[in-house]
Amino acid sequence: MADFVGALDQGTTSTRFMVFDHQGRERARHQLEHEQILPRAGWVEHNPLEIWERTQTVIGTALASADLTHSDLAAIGITNQRETTLVWNRQTGRPYANAIVWQDTRTDQIAAALDRDRPERGQTIRRKAGLPPATYFSGGKLQWLLENVEGLRADAERGDALFGTPDTWVLWNLTGGPHRGIHATDVTNASRTMLMDLTTLDWDDELLGFFGVPRAMLPTIRPSSHASAYGATTTFAGLRGSVPITGILGDQQAATVGQVCFAPGEAKNTYGTGCFMLLNTGTTPVRSTNGLLTTVAYQLGDAPAVYALEGSIAVTGSAVQWLRDQLRVISTAADIEALAASVPDTGGVCFVPAFSGLFAPYWRSDARGAIVGLSRFNTSAHLARATLEAICYQTKDVADAMVADSGVPLGTLKVDGGVTANTLCMQIQADVLGVDVVKPVVAETTALGAAYAAGLATGFWADTDELRANWARDRSWSPTTTADERATGYARWRKAVERTLDWVDTP
Repeated sequence: MADFVGALDQGTTSTRFMVFDHQGRERARHQLEHEQILPRAGWVEHNPLEIWERTQTVIGTALASADLTHSDLAAIGITNQRETTLVWNRQTGRPYANAIVWQDTRTDQIAAALDRDRPERGQTIRRKAGLPPATYFSGGKLQWLLENVEGLRADAERGDALFGTPDTWVLWNLTGGPHRGIHATDVTNASRTMLMDLTTLDWDDELLGFFGVPRAMLPTIRPSSHASAYGATTTFAGLRGSVPITGILGDQQAATVGQVCFAPGEAKNTYGTGCFMLLNTGTTPVRSTNGLLTTVAYQLGDAPAVYALEGSIAVTGSAVQWLRDQLRVISTAADIEALAASVPDTGGVCFVPAFSGLFAPYWRSDARGAIVGLSRFNTSAHLARATLEAICYQTKDVADAMVADSGVPLGTLKVDGGVTANTLCMQIQADVLGVDVVKPVVAETTALGAAYAAGLATGFWADTDELRANWARDRSWSPTTTADERATGYARWRKAVERTLDWVDTP
């Protein structure tokens, strides 16, 4: 058997390819950013052709950097930004429009109408899909495209127009594209559309009817890890032979696998563009009463699907990007740590980055970002520190909701993702939560989880016990604040959150 497994991680801001060995150690990687297209306030788009071009480049460059070829890979797994919605022509492979990104809020009227005008529809979506009607999810985005892109609906009803989240798009292209490409997704990505029934793990005709989506344009739903579910790559520049594609997971579910959260009650938090905490709840869906999502965590082979409660936060790492790209407060994302550390606190500033409304546990699409508590005393350093605090307080909002739903107190928090490189932010997180924060040796567990899913399907790893043996602690942070200090800080945060609400009028 080949010595390595590859993982394609198609994320919100970049695409990367990583290669892992049997111990879960990184052997190679290459990563490229893609353009964030912002046509108007609230709209966020990606160019699907740029994503496909980046996909080919990062695979070829990563392999070349380590002097590897396709024959060194036992399999490839795919992980991706979830909910982002693409439509393309089956015959030509050309997209009908730019991808509508998960952060995009143009579907706010569609989402609001599901609860306002036909509340029974909103309740049905919650019951069947485990999700609240929100701009976040794919169903409303697909409806918007069908209603606004000329000729798309007719092509969709004929079966010529295909829908997919980014995993489906890159899979279709990797396996041959027009006339040959495999049009499929896995249960985790399908569970983020508002179109799949959590219990049947299939597209639901009633939900499709709510959004006016023709079934003919939908991909086949398959397990997250399966030896024969996703075909194999075709040859392209940088990959001169065929490699089985045997795993697909949405990015946050992939991180759950990468953090080996295979037992009910185990949880992880991933800090990326947004922030996402998942709690394994076993093979039975658990319905939240505290603003969390019920979602599929993974399905390995023919075993039953495993479910999770999820707290989704729209803006965490992208708030740092905002400071860098829009305000030009910092030159690189890494600069925020030194700037924030140059002051002992925020000087009274509180920043709520509700750029796309507020996700869990509030689910308020009418919210918008706010910086409060400003005085002439404040500097860019206070804003930088307030940005790190915003990441941590949003995580506390979700952690508290998770404890309320599960009845299990949070003992430690497993963390991963790019923001965990910021040691100040992780210390603030421990202080805000009042529990230890633990980072594994491989912090980029999203790609690792996709590799694990692919490797399990081919026998590269025998079982999940082997994966558990690979997990190792890199470092941890313990709280340094008192309970009174934590309570005072959190009360100020909640006061700031209140100031963001009812800003956008929804008809």
